Amino acid sequence: MLSLISGLFYLVISFSFRTYLISSWKREVKRFVDLTVEETSDLWLTAQKVGARLEAHYNASSLTFAVQDGPQAGQTVPHMHVHILPRKGGDFEKNDEIYDAIDMKEKELKNKLDLDKDRKDRSLEEMAQEADELRKLFL
Repeated sequence: MLSLISGLFYLVISFSFRTYLISSWKREVKRFVDLTVEETSDLWLTAQKVGARLEAHYNASSLTFAVQDGPQAGQTVPHMHVHILPRKGGDFEKNDEIYDAIDMKEKELKNKLDLDKDRKDRSLEEMAQEADELRKLFL
């Protein structure tokens, strides 16, 4: 794991088009505005490091960082977190579909995205293997 002042990064789910990571805080913080100056700095410096490693690992050419700050912004988990998604050209028909994808449940995503139609659910063993592979990027 990366050394963080107040947060940690962990794998949440992997879609066939990209790995989806979230940062979370050891201290319960519901909104971005609730972060201290140190936590805000730590958040974005860590997101930068994590993003760079994921971009290289997945041979991506760009990154999407997304924050849904509060329920009216689409935040479904009531704590501050950042979504980090490595991106490649053509991964979505329309670039802004990424934001809908962040909001959708996995089942809805399977039905909407051509890239996900042939997706097979992965076993716990496969997910553990991927987690071990990604962990090496951050040790």
